[in-house]
Amino acid sequence: MRQTEKAVPTLEQEELRGVTRTVAEIEWLLLIVVLLYLTFGGPVEEHRPAIIMALMFYGAFVLSFHYANFYKLESRWKIALETWTMLIFVTWVVWFTDKLASPLLNAYLLVIITSALTLGKITTLLEMTLIAACFIFLGDNSSIGEVFTLGYVGRLAAQLAPLLLVAYITTMFSADIRYGLNKARLLSETDELPGIYNRRGFAIAVDPLMGQAVRYNRAASVLMIDLDNLKIINDRLGHEAGDGALKKVAKCIGTELRLTDVVARHGGDEFVALLSETPSQGALEVSARIRDAIAATSIEHGHETIALSVSTGVATYPEDGQNIDSLLARADRAMYMAKQGGRNSVVKFTI
Repeated sequence: MRQTEKAVPTLEQEELRGVTRTVAEIEWLLLIVVLLYLTFGGPVEEHRPAIIMALMFYGAFVLSFHYANFYKLESRWKIALETWTMLIFVTWVVWFTDKLASPLLNAYLLVIITSALTLGKITTLLEMTLIAACFIFLGDNSSIGEVFTLGYVGRLAAQLAPLLLVAYITTMFSADIRYGLNKARLLSETDELPGIYNRRGFAIAVDPLMGQAVRYNRAASVLMIDLDNLKIINDRLGHEAGDGALKKVAKCIGTELRLTDVVARHGGDEFVALLSETPSQGALEVSARIRDAIAATSIEHGHETIALSVSTGVATYPEDGQNIDSLLARADRAMYMAKQGGRNSVVKFTI
């Protein structure tokens, strides 16, 4: 009986979890600032009930979004909805605390910072447009025509300039951080020598592919590929030649695979590949092409030439295993059978 498949968060969702924690802290900060103002200074007495009501509703909103588990998976839309709700809350509080003369007017900065950190330039520009509309709404305008005068536009621009500056600086800062994190992630998931995935990167990349294979009952095959004579190359020609051999093998493997397949260096002289939607016969054909392409390649150093060859083991979902770990183990066992049988060959796992 097939086990119920559990939803696995993607890398983006894992990143959004951290972002959501930051958003929650900003929301609580906003609530605390308004509560402190209400406690130690406060608006006129007749406006206090309206602000207390807004605090209660916004506090309930924050609790439901972050602690009631209504949303098990994070998304940009969820964060956008939070920023829009924050904007409404700030506008409500500012309206009842002397409008554009309100000491809480700078709370709009929290909306801008939240959007700039999490949603990018375009959404932040939209937030700025909404805030500009709120400023017009909160202003004491005697007529609609006054809004379109040069003097009014100049005063509005001066009021919004600090918000625009914060939005620009924060989005640039956020983009630099995101670029650095993506670069670090890429380095942590890539084997520097052949320029393909390492074990960690392979595990991350194949997880959704195996999930699809299980969900839709589609075949998927794992190839475990071992370079037969790396030790001989290192001993006779040096490690530089050995590194060159690994690069050539990685190139030959990549040439025979599709863009939807995943290849990685599994460690030492071993490579691993996942062929999505590929039954055993197709995997054997791909393995044979890889073997032939590598057999036609050699390493030359000085006056000496050493031919390359690989031994490959093949295991296929669902007949050889129900998850990636069992497929890797059985492809590895088949690969050792290929080496024991004379190398430069392909062996399909059999029970």
